[in-house]
Amino acid sequence: MSYLTTSRCKLFYNDSAENDPSQADKPAVLFVNGWAISSRYWKPLVDRLAPWFRCITYDQSGTGNTVIEGFDPDFTIAGFADEASRLIEHLGLDKTRNLHIVGHSMGGMVATELCLRYRQALLSATILACGIFEETAFTSLGLMFLGGLIDVSMNFRNIFLVEPLRTLFIKRAATGHIDREYSDIIIEDFTTSNKAATNAVGKFSIDPEVLRTYTRSVLEIESPVLCCVGMADRTIPPEGTVTLFEKRRSVAKSPTRLVQFMSLGHLPMLEDTEGFAEQLKKHFDFAAQFYKKTTPLEPAAEHVQIP
Repeated sequence: MSYLTTSRCKLFYNDSAENDPSQADKPAVLFVNGWAISSRYWKPLVDRLAPWFRCITYDQSGTGNTVIEGFDPDFTIAGFADEASRLIEHLGLDKTRNLHIVGHSMGGMVATELCLRYRQALLSATILACGIFEETAFTSLGLMFLGGLIDVSMNFRNIFLVEPLRTLFIKRAATGHIDREYSDIIIEDFTTSNKAATNAVGKFSIDPEVLRTYTRSVLEIESPVLCCVGMADRTIPPEGTVTLFEKRRSVAKSPTRLVQFMSLGHLPMLEDTEGFAEQLKKHFDFAAQFYKKTTPLEPAAEHVQIP
């Protein structure tokens, strides 16, 4: 556990190479968190991937152990990408093509920005539960309604500390079972995250122009991309990830793969850690092979459904 002081914050992060220096030469994986949650929820996944990969997690401004008191960070995609960029460069992950970036939910937007900033270092991108939707009057109305729900939920978020609302909150996030330790983490992080940061992230995540920019950015990623989603997701409509995959597959020059967990929700890394880790490892291994020009490359499976 370490801190990196930036112009935005005192950034808290974990790098598995700190305790095991032999990991410094392994392919690195940077995990970018979703909305109003600290990096603690990645731990079971990191434990499974650590034998093969150097894993880096961090708390974005406004969450977890990262300190923003005395700083004045802007809560935008570019701002969150700036602090992650400082971490990438501090750890030397921008020097060689040895970096995988995984973004979950809102973190998929930040991860996509990072993929474009570090094209020469990037091995692969994974976008988990961060889809797009065709712009219609119906979807615009739905986004306005969701914006109102964000305001309400932030003003009364402590009600989720008590039953039965606590259980309802967790069931909305995770369709499958997750350990009590991590359901407690999700509730604690949501109710203690910085209100200004959480409100801002909730709003820009549904802003039409931000979503248009995000779509264009995903299509521009030059490395292999994995789109992954739990099809029982009650937090973000899972069809949006399928739409993102189809749009990228139709125009992108690099491989794009879709993995659908048919019975999981918004948190596959906790609901089926082993299954999700297996799909990530397949994607990472494929991406490494993609860049080995002397090695024959088998076609990537474009579409996988997991019961």
